[in-house]
Amino acid sequence: MTDVLVAEDLRRTYGDTAALSGVSLSVGDGEVFALVGPNGAGKTTLIRALTGTTEPDSGSVRVFDSRPTAVDRQRIGLLPQSFDPPERLTARELVTYYAGLYDEARDPEAILAEVGIAESAATRYENLSGGQQRRTCVGTALVNDPDLLFLDEPTTGVDPAGRRALWRLIERLADEGTTVVLTTHYMAEAERLADRVGLLADGKLAAVGSPTALVAEHGGRTRLVVETSDGSAEADDERAEASDEAEMNDDAETTDAPDSVASASAAADAAADALTTTDFEVETTERGLVVHGVAPEDIGRVVGTLDDRGVEYGALTWTEPDLEDVFLQLTGRSADGSGEAATIGSGADAEPSNAVAEGEL
Repeated sequence: MTDVLVAEDLRRTYGDTAALSGVSLSVGDGEVFALVGPNGAGKTTLIRALTGTTEPDSGSVRVFDSRPTAVDRQRIGLLPQSFDPPERLTARELVTYYAGLYDEARDPEAILAEVGIAESAATRYENLSGGQQRRTCVGTALVNDPDLLFLDEPTTGVDPAGRRALWRLIERLADEGTTVVLTTHYMAEAERLADRVGLLADGKLAAVGSPTALVAEHGGRTRLVVETSDGSAEADDERAEASDEAEMNDDAETTDAPDSVASASAAADAAADALTTTDFEVETTERGLVVHGVAPEDIGRVVGTLDDRGVEYGALTWTEPDLEDVFLQLTGRSADGSGEAATIGSGADAEPSNAVAEGEL
């Protein structure tokens, strides 16, 4: 695969803040490369450096084997994170205006249809919803049919249906050969779209690789959460009160916990004891326990062991590691967006299930 973009040791500071601290990466022809990280990680600064809209303090960038500013602008599309077009223009007028900036442009009506704004094309930008505005902005980045497309947080503010529509559009563009570099703090978005992901934190790339490879190397094991408390707000309040009372009575020889808290603790201990005969690693928590390394086909064995020992439990929730777990493992921080765990069942009579976690969006 030929590299269409190569960056080496990019550094950029703003005062005492290091926005980029030695970032190096490459993106291949036809690849979708996602930069993932929370706000303030340096994603936008990096996009600006890669597109030539900001000069790095040091390091180099080559796009199509040229400096970014020397590349024919017909070949590059860019959607900035902050984009404020004239609000009095309609969606159709905006896309048509940007199409007029290029010698060869795509049909604005086709663009409006692709981003899902055809029915609102005659609406002024200021009267569009936030999601509609963002989809219109995506359209302005597609009018020149770019070979390399930069999308900085393309789905921020877009409703779930619109987000999925944009995902399908990006996938189609990639299938047709467009190279895409996008930034996001939605882990599910990166897992869905990207051939490779760069995890960015504090201006540094913590890791680069395919989502599957990153999860396999850094994500950890699957987890089955067994709730032996009722998980209600009242129970949470009682546990908090018990904890506060214990802290206030550090010098006391004993501190009696509320019955519900003691019962939950006893249930968790009983569940942990029941699973000592299995080969799973068991961790006790305030609400129950976590069984590590459980494959979907093994969930029934865990449930059967609890039932055989007469252990009462509430909901069972099985999760497999995802990019959010990888990010936490490598940076100690969380980024928005993670897989939704699948709730398997509740109560001692719950039927075992092999359901798996599904992406957030």
